Amino acid sequence: MKVRLQKIYEWIDQRVQLQDLINFMGKKYVPVHRHSVWYYFGGVTLFLFIIQVFTGILLLFYYKGSADLAFESIQFIMSKVSFGWLIRSIHTWSANLFILSAFIHMFSVYFEKSYRKPREITWITGMLMLLLGLGFGFSGYLLPWNELAFFATKVGSDIIGDIPFIGEELKIFMRGGEDVTGATLSRMFGFHVALFPALFSILLIIHLLLIQRQGMSQPIDFENNSGNEISKMPFFPNFFLRDILFWLLVLNLLAVLAVFFPSELGRKADPFAPAPAGIKPEWYFLFMFQTLKYFPANIWIVEGEMLGIILFVAAGFLWLMVPFWDTKSSRGQKNRLTNYIGLFAVIFIIVLTILGWIS
Repeated sequence: MKVRLQKIYEWIDQRVQLQDLINFMGKKYVPVHRHSVWYYFGGVTLFLFIIQVFTGILLLFYYKGSADLAFESIQFIMSKVSFGWLIRSIHTWSANLFILSAFIHMFSVYFEKSYRKPREITWITGMLMLLLGLGFGFSGYLLPWNELAFFATKVGSDIIGDIPFIGEELKIFMRGGEDVTGATLSRMFGFHVALFPALFSILLIIHLLLIQRQGMSQPIDFENNSGNEISKMPFFPNFFLRDILFWLLVLNLLAVLAVFFPSELGRKADPFAPAPAGIKPEWYFLFMFQTLKYFPANIWIVEGEMLGIILFVAAGFLWLMVPFWDTKSSRGQKNRLTNYIGLFAVIFIIVLTILGWIS
């Protein structure tokens, strides 16, 4: 058996130079320090994206993206297709864990100042992927065409319509008209399975190439302390095997969530029915949704909700551009202001999400 495997390996190696790739990975090193654990969340996010793609393709075999058939096709998947309920639950839970892992990865990169020169483009591509990840969640939420998803999409797109200058046009473009209809479902389906995955894949390739080219960033404290002996581990097999271990732990967590807390379908959407009480977006939008509720109807001559959206857009843009305005970190100096801003953002998101969940 060992001889046969060796021959298979040699056959592949002669055609794709597999050994050269292994040698390349063996020459790459990963810094080892007290914050090294945060490196693994980038790999976990990638792993969950792969699960999303795989389970999404399986669901596509049976899903029908029209208002007349979408709900019934999900019912068929969950009740008639072998393990269809499990595949849908895995897809749903992996989407939530994907966004959670992406947020953790983003904040770990932020607090480690890993966005500083020469990694500005790596940071920007990562942030754009996070934005697309939220787009995955928003577009996929409507696809079951159930009551909760229908009215949550209506509320969410109404909020988008309050964006100054382009909001109304963007809302109509997303909905395919003035209201949430079958055209909205078709557009969300197209965004979810074609446009967003294509854009995400392009950014992912650029992101991974930049990481391979630049290597893993080290914390400023570690770089500035000349007394620190630089400790590193080979990417392959040491770091790679640890990465796989994290993936297996996440896979076990995903299996437990999917089996013991399966996704529910609810009732089919009825555009003419009144909206049920307590309609809320998914948890990763809750902090924004809850914040907008605290704004008064009008602040001077500006609508309160519009002002809130302007502030969120401005804050998001400043967050995206942090490599360019955090010049102290780029020079290898400590910048407590960025730490305080990041800490405030974490506390703000957690607290407002909890308030939105229990309200």
